Amino acid sequence: MSEKGRVRRLDSSSSGNSPVSPVARHYRSQDHLDRFIRLIGMELEDETAQIETRWKTWNKERLIRSGYAIFDLTAKKSGTFFDEQIITLSGRDRGRLPPHRFGHGDMIVLSRSRPWAEKTTEGVVLDRGPTRIRIVVKETPSDLKKGGWRIDRGANRVAHDRMEEALFTFHSTEGEGGTILRDLLLCNTHDPAFSATLPPELKGKGKGRANPRLDKLSLDSSQKEAVENAINSRLTLIQGPPGTGKTHTAVQLLKALVEMGRGPILATAESNVAVDNLLEGLLDNGVGAVRIGRPVKVREQLRAATLDAQMELHPDQGEIEFIREETKAMRAGLHDLKGKEKGMAHRDISRNMKEIKSIQKKIIDDTLDRAEIICSTNVGTGHMLLGSRKFPIVLIDEATQASEPSALVPIVRGARQLIMVGDHRQLPPTVISREAEKGGLNISLFERLIENGLSTTMLTTQYRMHPTIREFPSARFYDNRLNDGCSRKERPPAAGFIWPDWDKPVAFIPVRGSESTEQDGSSKTNIDEAAMVLQVLDGLLATGDLGPEDIGIVSPYSGQVRMIEELIIQSSNEYDGLEVKTVDGYQGREKEIIVISTVRSNEDGQVGFLSDMRRLNVAITRARRGLIVIGDETTLRRDSNWRAWIDWISENGLMAWHMVR
Repeated sequence: MSEKGRVRRLDSSSSGNSPVSPVARHYRSQDHLDRFIRLIGMELEDETAQIETRWKTWNKERLIRSGYAIFDLTAKKSGTFFDEQIITLSGRDRGRLPPHRFGHGDMIVLSRSRPWAEKTTEGVVLDRGPTRIRIVVKETPSDLKKGGWRIDRGANRVAHDRMEEALFTFHSTEGEGGTILRDLLLCNTHDPAFSATLPPELKGKGKGRANPRLDKLSLDSSQKEAVENAINSRLTLIQGPPGTGKTHTAVQLLKALVEMGRGPILATAESNVAVDNLLEGLLDNGVGAVRIGRPVKVREQLRAATLDAQMELHPDQGEIEFIREETKAMRAGLHDLKGKEKGMAHRDISRNMKEIKSIQKKIIDDTLDRAEIICSTNVGTGHMLLGSRKFPIVLIDEATQASEPSALVPIVRGARQLIMVGDHRQLPPTVISREAEKGGLNISLFERLIENGLSTTMLTTQYRMHPTIREFPSARFYDNRLNDGCSRKERPPAAGFIWPDWDKPVAFIPVRGSESTEQDGSSKTNIDEAAMVLQVLDGLLATGDLGPEDIGIVSPYSGQVRMIEELIIQSSNEYDGLEVKTVDGYQGREKEIIVISTVRSNEDGQVGFLSDMRRLNVAITRARRGLIVIGDETTLRRDSNWRAWIDWISENGLMAWHMVR
């Protein structure tokens, strides 16, 4: 390495970890269609098969230990949630539930004992606590009070169907097909990079500023450049490294487009969390935005902006309630009627139901027509409530987390100007099927376009990390282009941990632990590292400088996450608010302090998917004030990226040997 305290430029391209798409350019539209129809079919089949295999072959203990199911639950109705029923599930003894994988917005299957062979109820997790889980269902089981319930993770068939429909629409030859951008997105234009920079062909522009006052927007220089490029180009890729304000930039861009009268605009992201972040930013900036999707999947403080909530406030809602009460009375009186009178009553009830649907459609149209921006998940834009609505401008946030078919769902809503915001140096789309991954389903449209020569506008000022935490990822992954928008004084090291250098709150604790494979072979654990995590955690919390909610515990392996959660449950200390997640679960998140357990420790030097440089990048860029990594130095050095990081640690004197003596 270079002179101590300095970071030389590191060539990440030489690491051999940079993924390359098996198909960068599609010379025939049919090839693209056939390929992705096949890949999303593989993904659905493998996801369904994986779930059914767990159901049919794993025993109860294995399912509980892996966090995929919870058994022996009692259930009770707990009110309603936007016309859906809330069910509270608790253990029979009202004690703590075992560590599990269920969180807000997750799809679940409620059953008695054999979900593959009995009538089940699908629901969505509303929230969770130590002793209960609340779910929202469209229909409540009749024998709810008998108890003896179980919940499992379910497959998402809806997502597959909407992606399939989007692919066929994208390749339609009727009229404009899915989008006039099709040839550009397939990279079949003579010069895709040049074509992307051409002005957007927008029809029916509304009244507004011809040139938005960008100086009035809260933007730094690189963010301003990104917004300017996006406004004037038909296809824009904005790369946002960790902490550089990707979503903030997207919000300010959307605000500028609204001021220009370029609506309606469709703003999407792959996850509900990312959509909520967009929505929150828009509302804070006074932009009229409506969120579509089930309210149960929306952050509580944002539910007033959902379509369902807005519909309830519509003045015509009173007429619907009147007709419903009238219909209810008609149904109640049916048993007293006979013959022709009963037939006429049924006819009137049918007419009332049709009228309710007609008024509801009018309310939906009125609400969406008033919105300047419609927010949704990518797949959510395939919902039939949007009908045939077209959106000439589509913005996709966190675009590198979306598979290409998923990104096409909003694009085929008539996109003439497309803006994608993401970072291909962070984690790619999640794909279950190994064969689908080999086929390139885990490569985002954003990344494929880069492979075909399209350039990105990169945000270069990070506002999250202490400057020392920023040094290595900037050098390794971003060509030393990241600048600091926060000072060392603004990110003071946390008390409760003896940092090797108090001016540089980064530490590596060398633990040669005992790597183990879970009994089911699904994941890795390391009890020695888990014990060290709790030791570090207790020290950080002892001084009162931080609360549990300020600390994030991260591991690449779900097995280690579960082991740490079990140790926390067994501890007598209070850790309420502490989050223990996989690296993948922490993308887009941040905490004051991040503690990472790398897990791998073996004679063969096997590091598994730790070798993915994008996973390393995400893991070490979540912290604001301090980063603590626990691992086996010898094993980690077998990987080029981890070896580079440990070399940097050593050069800066950040080895925490005092923790293991």
